[in-house]
This record gives sequence, C-alpha cells and structure tokens, in this order.
Amino acid sequence: MKTTTEPCCGPSRRKLLGAGLAGLAGAALSTRMAFAAEPAGYTGDTLVVVSLRGGFDGLSAIAPVGDPGYYAARPSIAVPKNRIIAGDGTFGLHPALAPLLPFWQSGRLAAVHAVGQPNPTRSHFAAMEALENAAPGTSIRSGWLDRMLGLTGAAVPLAGVSLGQAMPARVLLGAADDVPMASIDGFTLAGEGKRPMAAALRAMYADAPAALAAPARSADRALSATDVIRKSGYAPAATYPDTELGAALRDVARLIKAKAGLVTAAVDCGDWDMHQGLGPATKGQRMYDNLAELAAALAAFGTDLGAAMDHVTVLTISEFGRRVQENASKGADHGHGNAMLLLGGGIRGGRVYGDWPGLAPGALVAGDLAATSDYRSVIGELLQKRCGFGSLEGVFPGVRPTSFGLATAR
Repeated sequence: MKTTTEPCCGPSRRKLLGAGLAGLAGAALSTRMAFAAEPAGYTGDTLVVVSLRGGFDGLSAIAPVGDPGYYAARPSIAVPKNRIIAGDGTFGLHPALAPLLPFWQSGRLAAVHAVGQPNPTRSHFAAMEALENAAPGTSIRSGWLDRMLGLTGAAVPLAGVSLGQAMPARVLLGAADDVPMASIDGFTLAGEGKRPMAAALRAMYADAPAALAAPARSADRALSATDVIRKSGYAPAATYPDTELGAALRDVARLIKAKAGLVTAAVDCGDWDMHQGLGPATKGQRMYDNLAELAAALAAFGTDLGAAMDHVTVLTISEFGRRVQENASKGADHGHGNAMLLLGGGIRGGRVYGDWPGLAPGALVAGDLAATSDYRSVIGELLQKRCGFGSLEGVFPGVRPTSFGLATAR
C-alpha cells in the first residue's frame, strides 16, 4: 500500500548516518558477529508494531453492529449485519478480514475498541508525531518503541528494525540502536562488489571519536548480521501477498525464524485516509480492498511463523479514527476513537475488548467516537504481560496499563 499522509519528523543524526551507510546509498561497514537466540537479559515476546497511517476506520474494521447509532450515521458505508463475520451481536469483523478468521476462532486474534490519544487532534502530522512520541506533557522527545527497546538492554545488531519502503520516523527515534531497512535482500553496501568499500569505511572510522564511530559500527554489525541471513535464503511456510506490507512482514518473519535476536520491529501500512470512496463492504471498494490486503499479510505472517508465533505479539496503531457520520463522498473525515488489532500466541483472542461508549449523539465527542481507553494503556498491558515489563514509567510516563486481560502472562 502507498502512504499518502504527511511524513513524520525526521530521524536523528545517528539514524541518518546509519541509514546513509546502510540504506539507499549503501549499508554499513562489516564486522564479524554470531547470532544469539535472544538478546542477553530479554526473554519477552518480539513486539511487531504495524502503523496504519492516514487514520484507520475502526468502525468499519470492527463494526459495532449492535449499536443503532452506527447504521443511522452510516447509511451507505456501514457493514451490513448479514455480511459481518465472527459477530457476537455487539461487534463483528468486516468481511474483508476473512483471512484472519482462523486466528480469531483459535483465540490468537483480538481487537480493542474505543481507543485513542489523550490530546486528540485531527492533524495527521501532529497526531502521528504524538502517537509515536507517546509522552505528552513531558520534555521527552524519543519514540516510545525506542524507549522500550533501550530498557530491554538488547545489544545484538538486529534487536530493533524498521522494515519496508515507508519507515516510521519517530517511533524508533532515540538513543537505542536500531536499523532501518527497505528489505533484508536490499540491505547491502553500494559498490562493494567493485571495490573494497567496507574496508575503506571501516578504516575511516577506526580512530574516530566514539560519538562518531558508534553509529557506523552499529550499522556495520547490522550489515554483517543481515548478510548471514541473506546468504541462507528463505522459503516461507506461507504465501505472502505481493504488497509492500506483505514483503515487510515476510522479512520480519525471516528475522524471527533466523533467531537474530529481534526484540521489536516497526512496519508501516498507509493509504487509510478515506475522505471519499470508503465504500460499502464489497470487493473493489477502497476500504474492503485495503482491509483484505492487511488481513492477507497478517494471516501469512502468522501462518509462516507457526509455533514461533507463541513468542510474538503484533499490534496495530493509527493516529486517529474516522468520524462516525459518513460524508457526502461516501467516506468519513478525521475523527478520534478507533480500534486496534492484536495478534499473537499469548493473546486472549476471539473477542473485542474495551469500554464501549455508544454512538448515540449525546455520547459522541464533537461528532467522534469517544476514546475510553488510552492506546498507551493497551500497549502497556501487553508490555507487562508479554514483554516482561514491570513499571511502564520508562516507556509511557504516567500511564497505567489496562486490566482487560488481553493476554496471558509469560
């Protein structure tokens, strides 16, 4: 899928250097390393964060079919009750999510509804910046996933990775080492086949001050690690869709199955800004087709990992939801309350969590679904249950985790 919203804030100098050496202009230098099954000191799940950029319409994906306000507000684009899958009388899944139905039925896929940010805004740029920083009212400028990664103490080269053509700019911004790459196979040093670029760059940084050499050496180790994985080849145990998201998740699965010490991965999936043409729940309509691509990629990822999925948690986030009332273009404008998807072996799935506020006019907030749960609290429960965290203060300052029972404790 294409990302159609504004780009987020730029990365730090450290990551620009890493990306410059290891991205389009080349990769990093090359040292020797050995894989570790897990980073020293970290025994939690691999956390995979899929950013649904543009403003995901949770009211379509997880339709509140038991709320009469839903059909009153969306006469053209609401999902008909007879097209819902996995319905429980209150909520149901959009039919395009059918590839994920086996995971729902086996209890490995769940949803959380009516989630949002504490200080909502309808600006893509401001909302995504706040979502990825996740520390409003503080002087903290790093990304929450960077803070999470740093607290694990992971030191292997590929502990934190962002994958795909569109890379999250802020969620991994900060002091912890992570690697942005378009793909594993494309993560190579430009010109290395014609001349000894790696040796030259290594010599360049050999006597450099630590502050300058550290990013280069970190990228150097990452290149060496990916080189081992690339040379091993990969035959996935599932067929991924031919999409950017499918390719990115395929590489995440590849890193996990290679036991490269992956703690967290960030993946982007754009084109959710549907002011027009969101359409009814039929093939060929924009929301249907986008959800079908999302579901196909996530289902392939879960199938490919098989038993390894027991130690992986996937979650989706988006900067905001869509307004409850459809507009004249059969779309929905920027809103607030939204839905998250959770996938993993430790998820207590097959149900929708959250405190549903209702869609009656008096229950809405400026025409939007009210957010009764902070998205950070939802992630916080997963960090404690699946990633071994105690206090959340170092990741989400001042935030208390939800107590929904979203997952089993490791």
